[in-house]
Amino acid sequence: MIDLREKRGCVVFVVKAQPRSSKSRICGAYNGGLKVSLKAAPVDDAANEECCELFAKVFGVPQSRAHIVSGRSSRTKSVMIEGVSAEAAALILEPYC
Repeated sequence: MIDLREKRGCVVFVVKAQPRSSKSRICGAYNGGLKVSLKAAPVDDAANEECCELFAKVFGVPQSRAHIVSGRSSRTKSVMIEGVSAEAAALILEPYC
């Protein structure tokens, strides 16, 4: 089960990132959040950008509406998607759980 929080019309959830993987994808639920594999290395913010790209694609929003709000230098991050409610996010993320 993924813990989704809604703040001012945006959904926020926790992500555990694994950089330097063979491909970028959502692996599944992990400790109340999501585990993701990212192809990029954690250098020059490349993995963070790729994480935002991945979630923008999954939610069908422009990349400018996906942000990392905490944990930019950590493997555990909080990701915010603008304009998506917690209910809508739960439906979108259901196949990955």
